[in-house]
Amino acid sequence: MAVKIKDVAAHAGVSVGTVSNVLNGRATVSPAAVERVRAAIDALGYVRNDAARQLRAGRSRSLALIVLDVGNPFFAAVARGAEARAAADGYIVLLGSSGADGDHERLYLDQFREQRVAGVLLTPADADGDVVEHLASAGVPVVLVDEQAAAGEVCTVSVDDVEGGHLAVAHLLAQGRRRIAFVAGPLATRQVADRLTGARRAVAEVEGATLEIIETAAMTVLAGRAAGEGLRERSDRPDAVFAANDLLAVGVLQALTMLGDIRVPDDIALVGYDDIDFAAATVVPLTSVRQPAEEIGSTAVDLLLRQLDGELDPAERQVRFRPELVVRASSR
Repeated sequence: MAVKIKDVAAHAGVSVGTVSNVLNGRATVSPAAVERVRAAIDALGYVRNDAARQLRAGRSRSLALIVLDVGNPFFAAVARGAEARAAADGYIVLLGSSGADGDHERLYLDQFREQRVAGVLLTPADADGDVVEHLASAGVPVVLVDEQAAAGEVCTVSVDDVEGGHLAVAHLLAQGRRRIAFVAGPLATRQVADRLTGARRAVAEVEGATLEIIETAAMTVLAGRAAGEGLRERSDRPDAVFAANDLLAVGVLQALTMLGDIRVPDDIALVGYDDIDFAAATVVPLTSVRQPAEEIGSTAVDLLLRQLDGELDPAERQVRFRPELVVRASSR
């Protein structure tokens, strides 16, 4: 049976109010009473029901963050930024990874709502779904992370992925490459589609340039390796590859270089996306389009907290960062 606050009070020989004052750090309790209460807590193994306390206070100190894949270092960095910003205001972040599955995402949302989170930070599994409306109808404040929405509808923090795709392919074209392959990941993903749009714009600006699209079922190292193995076996290989994220790019790099007969960048130049922590440490340091992942996370929390406090100007509801090309050996 769970130990209750009245059990602690009885064990310490004090009132329930005194135990409450000790738990909340109030200075009205004598040092001797504080010592007895803490000893009783240790002896009984009392664990405070923080959810109930927050519910009585009228506001939770927990925020939910649901991303597509916490195994992706980009989203791990987003989470770090969110946790740091939340902690500065005394909040904690509960993390969920939907796997880009709408049913899994809804399960997380229902569970976090049961925990009475103050608000939700969400990279939606389906950008065209009704999850935002579902949260709004339940009165749950939400900020979309690494996602866009129509102006004024909902708070969002995103990156201009069309510009990012253009930066990547324009760089490859500037190196004299003309046969570009885009290793895409699922084209239904909004970020992938936007990066492809930017890539197409860059190719259209250079006469004789072509763009081949290689769609993969996932945006992982293994999926990139499979795409790279397919390229390695071809006689009509492209002379450059733009991968929709760094995990795909790392897999492509592994496949192309594993036998030593294809040189990166001499034979095939390579650019990734996200500039994750180990992009610079691959066997051939990876050129990548950098997204400010930790800043995305911290900005999303800032928007959510200001929304909760009623201090958010409607004109500030949507934040969009510009990407940056980081050139390394894989494309020079």
